[in-house]
Amino acid sequence: MNSDWRARLRERGYRLTPQRELVLGAVEELGHATPDQVHAEIRRHSAAVNLSTVYRTLEVLEEIGLIRHTHLSDRAPTYHSIGGREHFHLVCRNCSTVTSVDSGEVADLTGLLGERYGFTPDIGHLTIFGTCHHCDGATSEGSVE
Repeated sequence: MNSDWRARLRERGYRLTPQRELVLGAVEELGHATPDQVHAEIRRHSAAVNLSTVYRTLEVLEEIGLIRHTHLSDRAPTYHSIGGREHFHLVCRNCSTVTSVDSGEVADLTGLLGERYGFTPDIGHLTIFGTCHHCDGATSEGSVE
């Protein structure tokens, strides 16, 4: 976690708090995590932070652009740090495997949407549900994992 996040908080009028640092650290440590998973990770490593504080902090961190959320299931949103590469997700409806895919993989699609519809998609929020090659029994030479 770099110190730039502290400057971004201050620029937006937010205070630096230990809870914000703990939540951001947990998201970065876990990679992709629901609020409950973030809460459990924080409790595993430190003093108690209540779940409502985790939810509020996740909202603040997303508002200032340090994390993003996506929906990998029909349950709670899943958060991830934007410090890494922009990506989207493939989720197998059968085994729940989540595969992160570089946004460049859909460059042709995003170009087409821009040309044809004047639309710029938010790839980081994109989740595609389907069946992975392990579950459908197919072999896939170009599979991304």
